[in-house]
Amino acid sequence: MGQMIRMTMSDGAEIAVYHAEPEGARRGGLVLIQEIFGVTDHIRDLCDEYAADGYEVLAPSLYDREHPGFEADYTGPDFDRAVELARKLHPFELSLKDAQTCIDALKAKGPVFITGYCYGGSVAWAMAGQSDDLAAASSYYGSLVPTMFADQVPKCATIAHFGRFDGGIPIEGVEALIEKGHPTAQIFIYEAGHGFNSDRRKDYHEPSADLARERTLALFKACGG
Repeated sequence: MGQMIRMTMSDGAEIAVYHAEPEGARRGGLVLIQEIFGVTDHIRDLCDEYAADGYEVLAPSLYDREHPGFEADYTGPDFDRAVELARKLHPFELSLKDAQTCIDALKAKGPVFITGYCYGGSVAWAMAGQSDDLAAASSYYGSLVPTMFADQVPKCATIAHFGRFDGGIPIEGVEALIEKGHPTAQIFIYEAGHGFNSDRRKDYHEPSADLARERTLALFKACGG
């Protein structure tokens, strides 16, 4: 089980970060980026699972400046607040800077990887395209990947996971991304909807979640993890 710590970011802000120590031999560091709903119990569980696989994990609470301790459900007023934070109040570029701060905290100890879900999937892909300190990246259903970052070629080995029936990410955009043929990236399409990795969501699809995780761990291992 990990724990919340405090870390100072590049702008001087001190935010909460979930930190999970690796079990057994350390394979590397992993920065895990939240959904728009915050560092929820689901995100913390994911961190603990990767720690059990040998990774030291840092998951920054990106919205701590605007709404300290924010954790939202997938429906109701919490959902509206999550959308407001992600799209209006919290600058996306600041999320990238916070991700780099976490990368910097891990890179002296060995290879560093990044993964992210939903909002975090877009952050993970963006970081793969701009950070020189990542060994590999795994992006889960980031809506900005086939749009804002479609032409960005990852600097490290990168995989991205999308659901064919994702109502928020049209499959045509994902197919167009595949057509670009970025040499460092591989795009996977699953017979699932948005958020298929989370067992708290109605679109949870266990076979797709298991396969995506298997591919993620295989990539990290192949890249030094």
